[in-house]
Amino acid sequence: MSESNFIDYVKICCHSGKGGAGSVHLMRNAFTAKGGPDGGDGGRGGHIIVRGNKQLWTLLHLKYKKHLIATDGTNGNRQNMTGADGEDVIIEVPLGTVIKDFESEKIEAEITEDGEEIVLLPGGRGGMGNWHFKSSTNQTPRYAQPGEPGREEWKVFELKILADVGLVGFPNAGKSTLLSVLSAAKPEIANYPFTTLTPNLGIVKYRDDKSFVMADIPGIIEGAHEGKGLGLRFLRHIERNSTLLFLVPCDAADIVKEYKILLNELKEFNPELLDKSRILAISKCDMLDDELKKELQKEVKKKFKEKDVPIVFFSSQSEKGITELKDTVWRMINDFSFNY
Repeated sequence: MSESNFIDYVKICCHSGKGGAGSVHLMRNAFTAKGGPDGGDGGRGGHIIVRGNKQLWTLLHLKYKKHLIATDGTNGNRQNMTGADGEDVIIEVPLGTVIKDFESEKIEAEITEDGEEIVLLPGGRGGMGNWHFKSSTNQTPRYAQPGEPGREEWKVFELKILADVGLVGFPNAGKSTLLSVLSAAKPEIANYPFTTLTPNLGIVKYRDDKSFVMADIPGIIEGAHEGKGLGLRFLRHIERNSTLLFLVPCDAADIVKEYKILLNELKEFNPELLDKSRILAISKCDMLDDELKKELQKEVKKKFKEKDVPIVFFSSQSEKGITELKDTVWRMINDFSFNY
């Protein structure tokens, strides 16, 4: 997905419709000269509705829609005829979209299922016609209710992509290369930092026609939780991943230290991210011969204290260890137990 087409944040002014006024009318026809009240109710104003759509992957279609306005309900009419309801505005969004109030930043809705609908702003209720107010002491009421006004509020739509596995690593760690090897995704790959400027999704085929979704998140740098590098813009996408795959190249100065820096950035951004299952994947191992690889494995396992986090060595270029990596990921996202 190209940078220009990936939009994960939009601000829109939403305006629900006004309810129609109730009718003030007294029955008059060829057979009735002075009939009772028969004014109908007004129709309700149109709602602003949010609906999940699994075919959407971005908020691009909302980028230039700064105002969404539902129509008003029509007034009631004679013979107890209720006015027509205003036309609803349905906003289709990708799964993983969070809707917030712009002023308070309070989360008002989260869309996670296809076809899920939430009334974001209800339309105003229609007013009651004068027939509701007739009584034994007031048989010809000449008043009715006005319709309720609609609501106008600014809303923020924020996309947090849904994936089983999120790739976490420093820029140029090999995340895009791994995604291109495991799936049909074609992210931009180059030998310089921040090649990936937008999240990329890939469907990884597994054994027996099984599959899982992997997300390549733009590289994290130290201080990302404070907005450095690509900062907070993409850290939120990690919140939706069930498993985090920490990618550190084998030629890093200190593999465990890099892992801890990445882990700390996630902790500073959202401590709840530490509750997710994690995998430490050491990439670019095609640069190592068997002897160096064994030494590195011993060194990492000696310094690495997290017994519940599996360590996998692999190479995207030679595809050595790729099958083991996929097996490990599958077991983690399905919460199978590991024996170390």
